[in-house]
Amino acid sequence: MITRASLCLSIIVSGLTLRRYGPEVGLPVSVVKYGGSMLWGTMVFLLVTMAAPNRSPWRGALIAGSIAVGVELFRLVHTPWLDAFRQTTPGALLLGRIFSAWNMLAYGVGIVLGMWLDRFAIAAFANTRALTDGPHSAS
Repeated sequence: MITRASLCLSIIVSGLTLRRYGPEVGLPVSVVKYGGSMLWGTMVFLLVTMAAPNRSPWRGALIAGSIAVGVELFRLVHTPWLDAFRQTTPGALLLGRIFSAWNMLAYGVGIVLGMWLDRFAIAAFANTRALTDGPHSAS
């Protein structure tokens, strides 16, 4: 759980950094926009796997994909209060502002990245733990 939480926190920081400083360092707008969407998909996957740690990664990916597509489709819904919330920073980060089918592709790539990172991090944590615990001797 700590491994996934740390990984999720680093993804959130990376996404916020990309959105904040990407344009300033000259990254193309498409890299900033879809890179952020990809990292958002990764974050959703990691949050799902933290909420349901005993589910298979594939089931977690399916749930994360459903959430991501649902949030994207929700961008097609417009009410004055919802549009006002979307104009705030939290609203833009959580719900986004404008529907884009390309975002769903970026979320999918991000979810696959999340599956890979999760597998890699869990395996690395297990290997590190095995090395630090060492063989136990009976006394």
